[in-house]
Parts: sequence; structure tokens; C-alpha cells
Amino acid sequence: MSTIINFAHVTTDGLDSSPVAQALAGLRASEARYYWNKYQHHFAVEPVEESQETVAYVSHILKEERGIELSAKPLETSRFEIAGLKMAYVFYQDGLAVNVMYAVEDGGKRAVGFKLSEGMDVPEKLGAFKFARQKSKLAGTIRGSYFVIKGEY
Repeated sequence: MSTIINFAHVTTDGLDSSPVAQALAGLRASEARYYWNKYQHHFAVEPVEESQETVAYVSHILKEERGIELSAKPLETSRFEIAGLKMAYVFYQDGLAVNVMYAVEDGGKRAVGFKLSEGMDVPEKLGAFKFARQKSKLAGTIRGSYFVIKGEY
């Protein structure tokens, strides 16, 4: 069952097992606010037990593109299509959020983004990436990085 994320009232529902649950909930709410402000789209998440296909999709792209296999436990996912972009999100227990942006049209934007919740260390498998800092009223300091997808998925 999917849950629409309310960015006006941030809750840790679904993320309680994370050691940085409040920061991860803020990061999730920040994503929800972005999609609402830009597209008037309600950002909804599903428990990982109901969305293994999304976890497999994101994991496959990480492994094929960069040889990355994350060891953190996935907690929630989101998957939708908007403005010609297929979006997939996985929120992990350690505080990491991974998103895949995949343009439907050939030649469009295709990338994987990583966002680290405030209070979490950079996962060892992502040590090669440089993370930029961004302040967020909902999430504190978010550190983010990305890479461009070269393959077809």
C-alpha cells in the first residue's frame, strides 16, 4: 500500500529502523516538496516488501554501470513517470536515498543520484564520488552526488 508523503508534517513512518530516521524522513519530505512544487505531483512511497521490482531495477543499474552493490537494507521505494522521465527511488536504512532518472526519449537525461542524510557517513562503496552539500529546511544538510547512465535500461 502506497503512502503519500506530507512535506508539511514530516513523519518517520516506515523509516523508524534507521539510525538517522528523522534526517531520512526530512530528505524524503524534501523530495516530496520538490515534486509538488515543480509538477504538482504527490510523491508516494511503498514498503520495500511490496516493491522488490523497484529495488531490483535500481540495484541492476548500479551494478551494471559502476559495479556498485549496496549492503544497506532498503526500507521504502517510489516509482513514477512524470514529464517524460521515469523516476525510481530507494530509501535505505543507513540514511542513503538513491534515485534513477531515466528519460523516455532517446538522448534525454539519464542519471543516478545519491543523497546522504545528515548524520550518516559516506558508504564505503560510494567513496569515489564527490558530494556537494545543500541546506534543506526539512532535512538539514544533504550531501549529494550523481553519475550519468550510459547503458539502456
